[in-house]
Amino acid sequence: MKLYTAENTDLMEVTSLRRENDALVVVGTIMGAMPIEARLVPAELRKLFKLLDFRIVLFVVRMLFRK
Repeated sequence: MKLYTAENTDLMEVTSLRRENDALVVVGTIMGAMPIEARLVPAELRKLFKLLDFRIVLFVVRMLFRK
């Protein structure tokens, strides 16, 4: 999975996800060169849900069916 900047250049490529104790570890590279492992802990994941509203959730579901 790739994440892009506003200029449509590669920002991060996620190569794997894994569980480590109570965290989700995101493994990838930033800007095609720098390897990174980022940890997502439960408290931060709960903050994500505060950012979501019905319109965003609906948009994300519709994105799954686009090319």
